[in-house]
Amino acid sequence: MAKTKPKTETGREAPPHSAPSRGRLAEPHPKGASQEGVSQGTKAAAPGQAVSGAVEAGYPPPPVGRGPAVVRQFELVELVRAYDPDLDEDLLNKAYVYAYRAHGTQLRASGDPYFSHPVSVAAILAEMKLDPVTVAAGLLHDVVEDTDTTVADIKREFGGEIAGLVDGLTKIAKKELPADVDGAAENFGKFILATCKDVRVLLVKLADRLHNMRTLHHIKKPEKRQRIALETMEIYAPLARIIGIDKFREELEDLSFYYLRPDDYKAITEGLQRMVERSVSDVVALAQNLRAEIAKAGIDAEITSREKRAFSVWRKMQRKKQLFEELADIYAFRVIVPTVEDCYKAVGVIHQNYRLIPGEFDDYISTPKPNNYRSIHTAVLLSKKEGSQKAEIQIRTKEMHDAAERGIAAHWKYKDRSARSSSGSVELSGSEHYNDYEWLRRTVSSVETGSGVAELLRTAKLEFYRDQIFCFTPRGRVISLPVGASPIDFAYALHTDIGDSYSGAKVNGILRPNRHQLRNGDVVEVLRSKDAPIPQGWEAYAVTGSAKLRLRKRLRELAAKEQHALGQRILRAGFETHDVPYSPDAVREAAKRMGFRGLKPLLEAVGRLEVSDVAVIDEVYPNLRATLKANRRPVEPGQMVSPRAVSIEGIGRGAGLIFCATCRPLPEERIIGVRSDDEQHICVHRIDCPNLSDESGDWIDLAWRNDPEASYVVEVVVTVTNRTGAIGHIGSLLAKYEADIHDLHVENREVQFSDLRVEFAVQDAKHLANVMTALRGSDLVVDARRSEGIR
Repeated sequence: MAKTKPKTETGREAPPHSAPSRGRLAEPHPKGASQEGVSQGTKAAAPGQAVSGAVEAGYPPPPVGRGPAVVRQFELVELVRAYDPDLDEDLLNKAYVYAYRAHGTQLRASGDPYFSHPVSVAAILAEMKLDPVTVAAGLLHDVVEDTDTTVADIKREFGGEIAGLVDGLTKIAKKELPADVDGAAENFGKFILATCKDVRVLLVKLADRLHNMRTLHHIKKPEKRQRIALETMEIYAPLARIIGIDKFREELEDLSFYYLRPDDYKAITEGLQRMVERSVSDVVALAQNLRAEIAKAGIDAEITSREKRAFSVWRKMQRKKQLFEELADIYAFRVIVPTVEDCYKAVGVIHQNYRLIPGEFDDYISTPKPNNYRSIHTAVLLSKKEGSQKAEIQIRTKEMHDAAERGIAAHWKYKDRSARSSSGSVELSGSEHYNDYEWLRRTVSSVETGSGVAELLRTAKLEFYRDQIFCFTPRGRVISLPVGASPIDFAYALHTDIGDSYSGAKVNGILRPNRHQLRNGDVVEVLRSKDAPIPQGWEAYAVTGSAKLRLRKRLRELAAKEQHALGQRILRAGFETHDVPYSPDAVREAAKRMGFRGLKPLLEAVGRLEVSDVAVIDEVYPNLRATLKANRRPVEPGQMVSPRAVSIEGIGRGAGLIFCATCRPLPEERIIGVRSDDEQHICVHRIDCPNLSDESGDWIDLAWRNDPEASYVVEVVVTVTNRTGAIGHIGSLLAKYEADIHDLHVENREVQFSDLRVEFAVQDAKHLANVMTALRGSDLVVDARRSEGIR
């Protein structure tokens, strides 16, 4: 017997079963505690109902099944004897003792003896009713890897068949699966190739992984639990599906789902529990009615039911893009009958007695699935109630059910019970086995030729990540993104600084627009710039919350920066226009009095035009505007005025202003300036002034600034009826609208009408429009127009 390697912690994934403790998962339910729901009229159990505790407080445990905590030697022998009365008992006893001595004092992460793990693996294989040689390989699967025992030692003690299985398992164990897709695909290929010689290697490895997942809670590092769960979801669960072992696949998926998406797992499990409580009476009634109706047809049927597992529900939600509340089919019934003919008879009975769901019928008996799965699927409503849940019904024979649960293990064939190998084990007919599983040979062939391996792995991985895509940097780093993500999302997923300096992207070497939607496998090169463009409108192309939030923040930051600069320019110009000094300290104190935290927020508010420069000046110089108003005279057309006397941007320093006497421009009207030939003054015109065509000087773009204290003299011709008091009436109207009259005289007097030429002061074009509307609405006024004839 080989000596045990000197180690107390093997570093394997997980420990054996142990009693529940605070903060850890409780033990899975004991042997025989089924997850099946209604059978013979009993109440369906909720997912995970048979277990208690959680990895973290508040989370329900994953729904797992298991055998005894540690199977004793005679118990293992009896498990196998139950389905193989002619087993070689000495073989199992010898393998049990050999493994026990080989592992010696080795411990697992939980502190339990390491030997408890291979015994549990052997028990799982026995529950799958595999041959004694495979069960023995389960007992011995780690001795070469974790002790000084060699493959030659195993061959000498147990023969070449068991040594070959252990050798295949050892080779797989020594190759750690890498995180990158291509490396994992390569290992996936080696994994399948290992099964090419004997598929039982794969069966033992799946049982090994299943026990490790059942005890994963003993791993203390969360990142290691995540890695193992992800590896299981991406590699081992798909392998179980490929070889048709639903029992392994479902449990591996649910356990992985529990660790990878705990919040989703918790929400779905709790939702299932609520739904079960609401529908349990309907489930019991349907099971009883099914049994009665099928019995009337003379068919001996076994009927069971269960609600679907959490991961199965989540996957359906992703595929159909539905919320949990929108799901209608969380129950599945199984009708197991003696013959294929009975399957079709049972379908007829069901379709005659229950309301069917259109498009939900599949006949996998006449057309089996690629992994040889055979069954008939249909769906009915649980009851006639409005909003009733939908129930899936699977009809199959006992052999079909066994094959669905155990997959390839259910089809293992013996050549001859009397034919024994030199070790005493039963020889297996590989040729017969592979004839039944030609699809597995095609899978192995694809691996041998190297074709489609990476794609097979990616397909398996994306089964879990249907709502995600995986893209790559030019150096091969994998970036996970939601479906519909753009290069902008990719840039921010790399790093915030990269997203902030993003200026474009090449996808698979081709420059693509920001709206481009990335696909699985795209290689994305982010282009960066120190002067990155303003991300205006980019949020419409982003789908990740982090990218959207950062883009909004950037826009706010850039807007605040621009507003700050603009506000400072507006304030300085305002102070200059009012001929008062600009003092940052004085403005900072004024900002506090105005309710701002400091100078910066005030300048940003001015830049957003939320606060006027005049309001700030009033706060800094409270008496200034009263003095200016008292001293300010209305601007008369044709007279030279100082640029400081009016609020116009774009005039610069040094030149005086003259307002055109013809068009008499007002604030809010579009204006332009014409510099005089001697450059001593600038004449301000309305943009539609008829005199502009005669001007020869340089034209200057001008724009008004708001100054509520300024006023401008306009001239209006008012045609009135010759009635007593008409002139007084016009004066009253102008006074009512606060338009101070500067001049009024009568011209063009006729028998019935007279023209009054009136000059009065207004603040801006809107003020003038209000006055003109009032004049034209008077019964004494026939017409009113600005004097230059531009209406």
